[in-house]
Amino acid sequence: MAVNNFNILGLSSNEVTAARLAYGTNSLTFKKESRLIDAVKGLAKEPMVIILLVTSCIYFIIGKPGDGIFLAGAIVLVAGISLFQDSRSRNALEKLKDLSQPKCKVIRNGVVVEIKSNELVIGDSLVVEEGTAIPADGRIVHSNDFSVNESTLTGESLAVYKDCTLADNLIYQGTTVASGLAIATVTAIGNQTRLGKIGKSLESIEVEKTPLELQINRFVQKMVIAGLFVFLGVWAINYFRSANVLDSLVKALTLAMSILPEEIPVAFTTFMALGAWRMIKMGIVVKQMKTVETLGSASVICTDKTGTLTENKMSLAKLFILRENRIAAATSRLSNIAEQELVRLAMWASEPIPFDPMEIALHDAYSKSAIADERPDYNMIYEYPLSGKPPMMTHLFENKSGQRIIAAKGAPEALIGISNLTGQQKKQVASAIEIMAAEGYRVLAVGEANFAGTDYPATQQKFQLVFKGLVAFYDPPKKNISAVLQAFYQAGIQVKIITGDNAETTAAIARLIGFHGFNKCMSGEELMLLSDTELNDKVTTVNIFTRMFPDAKLRIINALKAKHDIVAMTGDGVNDGPALKAAHIGIAMGKKGTEIAKQAASLILLEDDLSKMVTAVAMGRRIYANLKRAIQYIISIHIPIILTVFTPLALGWIYPNIFSPVHVIFLELIMGPTCSIIYENEPMETDTMLQKPRPFSTTFFNWKELATSVVQGFIITAGTLATYRYAIYEGANEQYTRTMVFTCLIAANILLTLVNRSFYYSLFTTIRYKNKLVWLIIGITILMLALLIYLKPLTNFFGFEKLNAADLILSVGIGCLCVLWFELFKWQKRRNNPAHI
Repeated sequence: MAVNNFNILGLSSNEVTAARLAYGTNSLTFKKESRLIDAVKGLAKEPMVIILLVTSCIYFIIGKPGDGIFLAGAIVLVAGISLFQDSRSRNALEKLKDLSQPKCKVIRNGVVVEIKSNELVIGDSLVVEEGTAIPADGRIVHSNDFSVNESTLTGESLAVYKDCTLADNLIYQGTTVASGLAIATVTAIGNQTRLGKIGKSLESIEVEKTPLELQINRFVQKMVIAGLFVFLGVWAINYFRSANVLDSLVKALTLAMSILPEEIPVAFTTFMALGAWRMIKMGIVVKQMKTVETLGSASVICTDKTGTLTENKMSLAKLFILRENRIAAATSRLSNIAEQELVRLAMWASEPIPFDPMEIALHDAYSKSAIADERPDYNMIYEYPLSGKPPMMTHLFENKSGQRIIAAKGAPEALIGISNLTGQQKKQVASAIEIMAAEGYRVLAVGEANFAGTDYPATQQKFQLVFKGLVAFYDPPKKNISAVLQAFYQAGIQVKIITGDNAETTAAIARLIGFHGFNKCMSGEELMLLSDTELNDKVTTVNIFTRMFPDAKLRIINALKAKHDIVAMTGDGVNDGPALKAAHIGIAMGKKGTEIAKQAASLILLEDDLSKMVTAVAMGRRIYANLKRAIQYIISIHIPIILTVFTPLALGWIYPNIFSPVHVIFLELIMGPTCSIIYENEPMETDTMLQKPRPFSTTFFNWKELATSVVQGFIITAGTLATYRYAIYEGANEQYTRTMVFTCLIAANILLTLVNRSFYYSLFTTIRYKNKLVWLIIGITILMLALLIYLKPLTNFFGFEKLNAADLILSVGIGCLCVLWFELFKWQKRRNNPAHI
């Protein structure tokens, strides 16, 4: 028996290249319209684009081609900005898809290598094992106790056993390995697989909208409906006064433009997609945009121990030989016969192609022992996969002369329960376990059985095992894990350990890393005996859960969710799938995680580093805070635009139509980049990770959240209208009045951008935040305003007039004063709540 690949050489590099040229790549492709066409279609349905188009046409009809051309240009500009933002979002999501591409193992050039599943070719020797998703169709050439869940194709939930000697020796893309291992020759890839041929239904699958996205859409829909009613009312008022249908229609459309907050959905998509892309660059793959929205609310993180809190670098550290009642150090080269025999038996109980770190350590220890390597002489004839509560596994090997090895290993409790140990021996074993577990070692028991014939027992527990001893592994804690835990605790996030290891080992590691609540543990069996009410109490007070299995893990997640916690769950194995799926944020490990775990998870840590979860939570909080600022800014600045357009008309002031569509669309073009570019790029505030998690039920769109924005908007409106009345009082004409009001509004917009960068810290603090885009956008805005006022062709086109220095300063001053009051509000807030917790 070859340890690595069962003497299968696989394709050579040249054969892989030839196969790829002949048959293509392993990816499902369906007929879809181009992204550009999809984006253009979406733009054509946008209310703002429709309004601009209608208004532009009316200007051409009534003999104002200049205004018509300007609005037509505005359509192109709005479309360009939208397409640019859409492209950024789509490119980010495409990169996400690429990084979340499943991996698979193949034998090429006689070596097992890991590749992306889309790099598979016809003829590849594909290695699939328990926990992997099958990436292509193939014919089995070698297998051990191999079964597959084919429910995605057949609807049948029970696993199907397959073997190269059976009629059913095919595996199919999209199915998952339930147990064992197989090597198959790939026979079909991409659209030629069985899944690909029926996969047209995938074209109709739509991405589900997130709760916040639905709230935003409902808010925008309400504003559109409100805008429609106001539009009809204003059209009627203007028509009643002028009896000019088209002119009154243009004035009504001006107000409709000012009401539509089309920047909000654009901002949401941009923030989420670019946030996910920023996480990719940090080694965090977010598979679904809704995860970005949820991250900032995470209140509990359930983590496994091995490979998450520890290095997952198992080394064989201790051996307990029952016959001698002795604990021995596992040296690099074993010379004691009893120690060699225990390691030999533990190796035979492991997978022939080891992928678990403990099994790799056992194979390595066996290779370095003084005894001859017997592995090439034996073939596996039967296998009992890891199962039971507590779990164990058993392998049967036989050589050409008929000699058998039946080896078992697993949780000590599992083997003790089915071995004929005396009371004294049980005490000796228990004492050895206690000593080794207290030092943080992970302990497995090893046993041997004798069995003739082929009528194997239905379960491995039916064997009469001879208990041989214990093997103990040491997996050191990660160097940064204590700091990671402290970061979670400071952020108000609870951490719970859910592991298959025993209580003593877990508690020892937990104590070593400064884990809160290391002295309280509960086993999976104990947990399953609790009622739901009792469990709800326990998940609050207990932080370490040991000897866990899928049903128990799922109960913990559901109990925490029932208490309205937002639950993040880390996992890497097949058994973690249900809990990962049930958690609000399922986190799979990129290196040691099985494909089943990665498929079930919504987030993948590429480097298996839990510190990245601290980064992800911080990023989630930052994105939510910045999106909130952007939306509040949009609402704050829309209110004065709407009321400045509407109030003079409704009250019958001397210049009722102070702004025309060209003025409103110019303001819209300033607001779009401000909210989607400046605020998206804002850094995280210093105390973000010192605050408690945001309740997930919190929404932007309630009075408590919107009150500040509404008040800001009304005060800015008061400033613009006061500027209007002052200009009239001074005897200014319509053009001069319009220029003063417009300047006041632009000044308020600029200062609002700066002031709203934080709703707690002062402008003098936030002005030092690193965001070069702030000054770029503000600089462009000031330059454009100067050109509109003082460059004659533009001044005439926009119906403006040059302002003298005093009126310019007055307009800017009023605009700034209308916003600066908020700094007093923030100062009072800091006085009342200096810790900001």
